[in-house]
Amino acid sequence: MKRILSIFLVSASFLHAAPEKKPNILLIAADDLNHWVGYTGRNKQTKTPNIDRLSARGVSFSNAHATVPVCNGSRASLLSGIRPYTSGVYGNADDWRKVISPEKSIISTFRSAGYVTLGSGKLYHGGFDRKEEWDDYLKNEGKLGPEPEGSKGVGGIRFGVIDADDSELSDHRIVNYGIEQLGKKHDKPFFLTVGLHKPHMPWFVPKKYFDLHPLESIELPPIQENDLADVPAAGVKFARPDGDHKKILESGRWKEAVQAYLAAVSYADAQIGRLLDALESSEYKDNTIVILLGDHGWHFGEKEHWRKFALWEEATRAPYIWVAPGVTKTGVISTRPVDFSSFFPTLTDLAGISTPSHVEGQSIRTLLADPAAEWKGHALSTWLRNNHSIRTEDWRYTRYADGSEELYDHRNDPYEWTNLAKEEQHASLKKELAALLPQKNTPGPTDTDGWGGPGGKQGKKNQKKDQDD
Repeated sequence: MKRILSIFLVSASFLHAAPEKKPNILLIAADDLNHWVGYTGRNKQTKTPNIDRLSARGVSFSNAHATVPVCNGSRASLLSGIRPYTSGVYGNADDWRKVISPEKSIISTFRSAGYVTLGSGKLYHGGFDRKEEWDDYLKNEGKLGPEPEGSKGVGGIRFGVIDADDSELSDHRIVNYGIEQLGKKHDKPFFLTVGLHKPHMPWFVPKKYFDLHPLESIELPPIQENDLADVPAAGVKFARPDGDHKKILESGRWKEAVQAYLAAVSYADAQIGRLLDALESSEYKDNTIVILLGDHGWHFGEKEHWRKFALWEEATRAPYIWVAPGVTKTGVISTRPVDFSSFFPTLTDLAGISTPSHVEGQSIRTLLADPAAEWKGHALSTWLRNNHSIRTEDWRYTRYADGSEELYDHRNDPYEWTNLAKEEQHASLKKELAALLPQKNTPGPTDTDGWGGPGGKQGKKNQKKDQDD
């Protein structure tokens, strides 16, 4: 009788045991944050102590790339798990809401799985928000911040010192929301998204951040004269050397622009530090997955190009840091090539949630556990319809819609100065890499090539929005 009672009690205990606790999730997205952060070593002038300390806690990817080198396309792809050549969402003027239904977002997926979803700042792009996917979202972040009294930059490249406290910029208020949520008691696991506007232009930040990067010590990025000479016409069209680059050269303010971006990065890093402090002092410290990323890269004259909107390393590469308690080791850097299509399936994998069938990416949980593990994956970036770039551990191969090509050997040419696409010795390699390119190339919402057609009214509107944003 005692034995039967014992079995009954054990069985009852098992049946009433609390379900396995799901991890909380904190996503930190920094707008236009390129790979000029400490752990990549790409730019020694950068000062990102808080991003560095997050990197020291987990696995950081030094070869991570956006699926689209522009805000709207990158974020639509990141948050839906759908690649741009499937959705047709390429440029900043493409309304992704017309082709990506609410239930396909990662926010809705986790909400349906029992998570409380909380957010602030910029996660989706600009006027194409769908904040009802979150249970709660910061309702009024206020203006970006004050503007300088004097010069505001060169043409569309806007920068300058402002006489202001950190709290006068919207990112401070956006982070305040995250801090408040980390200080609350939540009955459900939370998915908290915090989207910083900086270091997106305008690079208007307080003087103390400029002082971290004295103008006299600023070094320009490594460049090669006439770097577009071996680039096909399609690539030169993306570079637009007669635009921002020409204006910056004529102004003589190239170093000032670099200084201002570094200052804006340092401002963003300070806000990230406030958020990390709140997490570390909260009850959620040991049960929260943290992901930090920039949505794409940024050019500062490399390839005679400024901004993103291209398929070279500077435009596609961005920070990608994962801290997953119980999975990631500390302070490890992975050189394996990954892109942001991995975000959605990796999070569902870690949280024990079924990955929806529409998600096109691959989980990188294997690399989080062992950053040096064998990896057959690659990074794939797309800019406008039928222009794609493959990034492996050692090579970048780009093919444009007109069939023209670029090929760079990153073992010997990390700045992509020498296009090897026409060398016969690389014919088999090009064929191998070309086989990885997508066959699907869905037309964009506005037209067949993403620009609205050459000279067309919609095309000019789309192009202007892409240039200005």
